[in-house]
Amino acid sequence: MTIAAVALLALSLYFVLLPGVDIAVARLFHSPETGFPLADNVVLKALRKSSTYVLMLIVLGLLGEIAVGLRARVGRFRHYSRRAVVLLAGLVIGPGLIVNGLLKSMWGRPRPIQTDLFGGDATFTPAWTISDGCAQNCSFVSGEASSAAWMVAAVWVMTPPEWRRWTVPAALTYGIALSVNRMAFGGHYLSDTLLSWAITGLVLAVLHRLTLACPVEARRARRGQRSRPGVA
Repeated sequence: MTIAAVALLALSLYFVLLPGVDIAVARLFHSPETGFPLADNVVLKALRKSSTYVLMLIVLGLLGEIAVGLRARVGRFRHYSRRAVVLLAGLVIGPGLIVNGLLKSMWGRPRPIQTDLFGGDATFTPAWTISDGCAQNCSFVSGEASSAAWMVAAVWVMTPPEWRRWTVPAALTYGIALSVNRMAFGGHYLSDTLLSWAITGLVLAVLHRLTLACPVEARRARRGQRSRPGVA
């Protein structure tokens, strides 16, 4: 949890102090003649569309795991079922409420393609600066990058440790590809993407700490007290 909080703070300071980084990275995908040419790439369009189906499959899998856990004996809610509940709560709070419900709807940051630097009319706005350059579904932060980060976390948390050697790198590659894809389309800046990952990571870390780690530590402490001589 501390690492996630520090990462979010460090990235925020970096992009606030060096807003030109966003412009420089966006220019890597932009052409004065053709705009953002990769936005018309059939393969990249399919990649973006695939994220909706992958997200739905993961959510259905988590719901199935919870259903299996509810059928377990009373007081024996499955370990992975508890993790599934935390992940779904993280999806609602992180990508749902914070990213799409709060930041994207209220911050008003225009997307790269909407700015006068890349063929639009709006003025560039640095990260964490509230603007009126975009009315709805704006750039800050990336909803799809947030969902990508959540999917990577879901694979990490729900995969048995002996499988993570293969599953986590594959999920991470897919999540990064989805995030870079949005920048290649002119839909988001680098800060939108990285801060979205950091916010999602922090939300999941806090939920994990409060709902999984702390209860386990509390039970261990109670067992330790009962095992001491003279303790009833």
